[in-house]
Amino acid sequence: MSVDNTMIKVTDLQKVFHLHNQGNIRINALAGASLTVGKGECVVLNGPSGSGKSTLLRSMYANYKADSGEILIRHDDRWVDMVSSPPQKILDVRRKTVGYVSQFLRVIPRVSTVDVVSEPLWLMGEDRERARDKARELLSRLNIPERLWSLAPATFSGGEQQRVNIARGFIVERPVLLLDEPTASLDEANCRVVVGLIHQALKRGTAVVGIFHDPKVRADVATRSFDMSAIATLH
Repeated sequence: MSVDNTMIKVTDLQKVFHLHNQGNIRINALAGASLTVGKGECVVLNGPSGSGKSTLLRSMYANYKADSGEILIRHDDRWVDMVSSPPQKILDVRRKTVGYVSQFLRVIPRVSTVDVVSEPLWLMGEDRERARDKARELLSRLNIPERLWSLAPATFSGGEQQRVNIARGFIVERPVLLLDEPTASLDEANCRVVVGLIHQALKRGTAVVGIFHDPKVRADVATRSFDMSAIATLH
């Protein structure tokens, strides 16, 4: 892979969880993970439950702090280490460069769905109404009924909340996208919509790392797979 094409470089990542309320048991969630991802690649993390897939993804977004190793993200044409960088730099990387879609929507109560989705775009400096127009376009594409757009998504069904979450994650065309089971709550038709959004991101040159429980979705989006089994120790 050309160095100029590389967006993510993970090197010898180690993460240990200490369960203090269970006799201080140590769980070696990641034991030497190394991974490189380039522009336009979708690397799918494979492995059984407990193999560290979500831990790796959350570490790449700095939701978890690794114990050692490096997670280098190309940000503003410079490498930023998500393990050692200060919080202000991490927030800047998240705002501009790295998008993250989890299985769960966490939003401020009473904020309308269209504003939940559009917020990341207008925080980047986009005009608020243009950001809302793009949010409406994504919500429509993801089959969220227009009558719900002015409502807060807290009372939506699980599948509706997940589609709002996906719209929010895709509204800014960031160079790196981390996807943690984005289609887990979706029916087949909406899975196809998400697959289409991922393919569009890849054509733009986005570097994607994802976890997908559905083998058909994995096959549709993966440019290559990364086996987690060899780098996780469960006890």
